[in-house]
Amino acid sequence: MTRVYLVDDHSLMREGLRALLEARGHRVVGESADPTQALADLMRLHPDVLLLDLHLGGRSGFELLAELQRRRLSTRCIVLTMSAQPRHVAEAMRMGACAYVLKGSAGSDLMDAIHVVMQGKKHLGAEVADLALQIFTQPEGNDDPLSTLSPRERQIITMVVNGQSSAQIGLELHLSPKTVATYRSRLMAKLGVDDVPGLVRLAIRCKLIDSDDQREMNNRFGDL
Repeated sequence: MTRVYLVDDHSLMREGLRALLEARGHRVVGESADPTQALADLMRLHPDVLLLDLHLGGRSGFELLAELQRRRLSTRCIVLTMSAQPRHVAEAMRMGACAYVLKGSAGSDLMDAIHVVMQGKKHLGAEVADLALQIFTQPEGNDDPLSTLSPRERQIITMVVNGQSSAQIGLELHLSPKTVATYRSRLMAKLGVDDVPGLVRLAIRCKLIDSDDQREMNNRFGDL
């Protein structure tokens, strides 16, 4: 029996996953829609597997992946998402995810992923493997400018473009606002942008923000 924790911002999705997993003999030990709460639960519960969506309302699953990597937690992460962006696949695996499964996949694909990662291996379904391959077959010059950032910097850029202040970010990441401001200045210098709207435009271009988030950013900063 595998102990599983669910992170998804749709309660109906979590209910469906719980029913599927428990019918296959797994045990769901907890669930959340919030990365901060999920991290606290993961550190307390130590589940075998985390099922993680990448789009969590105004937050990103990449935040939680970065924390798992930084804290060296033993929980194996399976990204379960609608995002079929090749860069998201490659970045999730680079940040320590053990498997990447699209939400449109059959339930058996998810069960296969759990079985494989519990053996200490990586899992990509055929469709996802094709997406990951695109990263390695793109012409030179199409590199992701965010690839120069550290996991912590990527975590902070995601939170900044979603409208969180340095004080809010510091509170969630247990950093001082001054440290957060330093991270932000450093990552903006790396990326060659001078202000937050410029950072948002870059995040949109690199698919760090999905279409729903982009509409919200347009409302906040004007047409980006």
